[in-house]
Amino acid sequence: MFKKSTTPVSTPTTPVERVTSVLGPGINWSGNLGGKGGIRIEGTFEGEVAIRGLVVIGETGRLTCKNLKANNVIVAGAVKGNIIAEKLEIRSTGRVWGDVVTTAFSTEEGAFLRGQVRMEEKIELQLEEAPAAEKTENENSESKPEKPVKGRKVVGE
Repeated sequence: MFKKSTTPVSTPTTPVERVTSVLGPGINWSGNLGGKGGIRIEGTFEGEVAIRGLVVIGETGRLTCKNLKANNVIVAGAVKGNIIAEKLEIRSTGRVWGDVVTTAFSTEEGAFLRGQVRMEEKIELQLEEAPAAEKTENENSESKPEKPVKGRKVVGE
């Protein structure tokens, strides 16, 4: 009389965020870090970080940057710079010197933060944009029209 439905019910699943790259202890690196995935920093890194995914600053990790942008950030080491993240967790050994903008924020007893925390309902990370230095170079090269050299005839004129 009644048929039993065999259609599977889809449950929303959140992507499992995991560390896919590691900057190990004893490594000193300077530059800009971007892309998607997960990274764990156990060494020293100086430069901008914009990751679509997870960033973990391990207990031995030291990050110095103007801005750290990522979906999820876990700080167990030291960060000197502003953090913009959907979720931020500062562990008991974590130290942050900078302002924070986030939708979810948690700390363990003993965690340190010197800066302002601003909670938002939604964060727009804008991680797809090219870094300012590359953008400036491209804009400068495109904005300068080529000048014809006087005294020479260009084919097609």
